Amino acid sequence: MEDIARLAGVSKAAVSLAFSGKPGIGEETRTRILSIAKKAGYTPRRSAPAQEAATVANAPVEDAAPSLLFLVIANAGIVTSQYDRQPFFRELIHFLEQGSRAGGFSLLISAIDMARFEDDLRAIAEMHADRGVILLGTNLDKETLTRIAERLPKLIVLDTCFETLSIPFVYTNNVLGGYQAGAWLCRSGHRTIGYAASDVRIPNFDARRRGFDDAMREWSVVVAADHEYSVDPMLPAAQAAFQNKIAKLRNDGKPLPTAIFCESDFIAIGVMKSLAELGIRVPEDVSVIGFDDIAEAVIVSPELTTVRVDKEKMVRSAVRLATSLDESPSEGGMNISVATALIERRSSAAPPSV
Repeated sequence: MEDIARLAGVSKAAVSLAFSGKPGIGEETRTRILSIAKKAGYTPRRSAPAQEAATVANAPVEDAAPSLLFLVIANAGIVTSQYDRQPFFRELIHFLEQGSRAGGFSLLISAIDMARFEDDLRAIAEMHADRGVILLGTNLDKETLTRIAERLPKLIVLDTCFETLSIPFVYTNNVLGGYQAGAWLCRSGHRTIGYAASDVRIPNFDARRRGFDDAMREWSVVVAADHEYSVDPMLPAAQAAFQNKIAKLRNDGKPLPTAIFCESDFIAIGVMKSLAELGIRVPEDVSVIGFDDIAEAVIVSPELTTVRVDKEKMVRSAVRLATSLDESPSEGGMNISVATALIERRSSAAPPSV
């Protein structure tokens, strides 16, 4: 049961609930657990109370349709073991389930713990080497991707891109998104602009910075060292380190940035909460722009201006690649870049002096 829980990316308790037919987990999760158990040849012990569970576990849950595997490498970078509760990844999974179902495929979801990478990858490869696999690549480097591709020949990597690897990638044009945010601020009259960066670096964040810097150069704007901030990307709450830097600017009589671009919506939400605690109004005093357009962007107050990542289009493209090629997709080396769009809401405005 521990092996099934690891492969399914769930707790051992969830596996127990799936086998027993008891409430407490969703039907999609139950189906996924039973499907993985069936593939692994696992049969619960046949004590009298477990007779029904054994029957359920041996049900032909996969016979009706072929399946895809969505694979996550957890506990590496910004992707935690609770990745399905992180807003951006939760929305990706939602669209994956929809897209797979619409295409007549069932979706299996499994996680590899980075602490057990080799053993978990070996088990995944034994079970799924002939299956189309969509890998969440957000937090992965070239070496890790190469090792996975060697074991899973029908691999599509989602949400990152390394152009020097001959693996199919479906990813957001993060450079474009960073440029769109920076250019919008400059066109709106902002010249004293801040940058809130994640203190955990991934290629997507670096690409957003490149696009933003391109816009700054185009408008001859320099981001002052005092207006560069490093924050926790997983904490959508007020952060003391950020607040201390803002408070120091005020105490020293230096100007605050009139706008701050944040590398993700979670960072932006934390920035807005930090500013609110200091009595700084958004957007009257400081405009804030995020990146991702997660569902929470329209729940916070004021609603967040952000760069929209078209998660549905990314997922649709990945599913199409994973299901339309008979040969190994990695042999084609096809890359699909999905454009971004700036979504203007109430957290941004012209600077106070304009």
